[in-house]
Amino acid sequence: MAELFNPLTLRGITFRNRIFVSPMCQYSAVEGMPNDWHFVHLGSRAVGGAGLVMVEATAVSPEGRISPQDTGLWSDAHIEAYRRIAEFVRQRGAAPGIQLAHAGRKGSTRVPWKGGGQLQSSEEPWQTVAPSAIPFGPNYPMPKALTEEQIKEIVNQFRASAVRAVRAGFDVVEIHMAHGYLVHEFLSPISNRREDRYGGDFENRTRFPLRVAEAVREEWPKRLPVFVRMSATDWVEGGWDIEESVRFSSLLRERGVDLIDCSSGGISPTIQIPIAPGYQVPFAERIRKEANIATGAVGLISEPQQAEQIIASGQADAVFLARAMLRDPYWALHAAQALSVEVRWPDQYLRAVN
Repeated sequence: MAELFNPLTLRGITFRNRIFVSPMCQYSAVEGMPNDWHFVHLGSRAVGGAGLVMVEATAVSPEGRISPQDTGLWSDAHIEAYRRIAEFVRQRGAAPGIQLAHAGRKGSTRVPWKGGGQLQSSEEPWQTVAPSAIPFGPNYPMPKALTEEQIKEIVNQFRASAVRAVRAGFDVVEIHMAHGYLVHEFLSPISNRREDRYGGDFENRTRFPLRVAEAVREEWPKRLPVFVRMSATDWVEGGWDIEESVRFSSLLRERGVDLIDCSSGGISPTIQIPIAPGYQVPFAERIRKEANIATGAVGLISEPQQAEQIIASGQADAVFLARAMLRDPYWALHAAQALSVEVRWPDQYLRAVN
């Protein structure tokens, strides 16, 4: 048995393998509501053999969206649409997960295939928020610095969305603390220039993120795991770095977080990242060993042998796949064949096994 296909148990959930589908924005929702596109997109990856299928960055408020087409979970009206997805994913043997997010200063933008950048007045833009009134880039809206009262409100929005995610039937919740979105904006000195108790030193910059983690963990059933997606480094001197990530991961573990999904970057559009296959795997390895917490590796992992090596060598507990899963929803089934592992194909597809 390849290590990639050994089950992984976190709290009361056993994933059938270590192949996890990354949360990938589809920019296809209306008023935050997932639809048939999301059902087929996510359901096909469960049929394809993944151990975890994660719903994309799902906004905890309308203002927390990246674009008007983002999914959301800010009202009870959204629950039933997600329940349909979660039930199907579970029926096909995968664990259903959802990532809760707030875009912060990177919100109120067009979808990528329409050029990105800030929405024009005719496109119903909204006021973005951030730790400090610093825009993400020249083609992004100017955010307003959050007041302490507004910070508390957003913590409660994460809390309320977590409650709805439980009611929708998800097994895993992941808090988005990466890629330059709001929670990451508080962590990074690049975007956080506050002079109150939410800015400055490490303790202050982690205050809001830790409160979000505590709120979600309090509402999430004890038998179910909580993940955090983290940018392990900003890739720039003076920014958030791997040393802080290790320290922060230990604090998250103490608060009941079960796995760190180790990504990087996203705090600025001008930073050059040395992208190469598996370039973020060392972050997962270091956090796993030094913070004593399970980790997921993500970033240009595309080949079965590559994924197997990451797990077999103890660099991470799971691999999160994005582009590879977009190219091949049945990546896990094909990886099993490549690694000579016998797995159960859906009955409807048995004629295609050989």
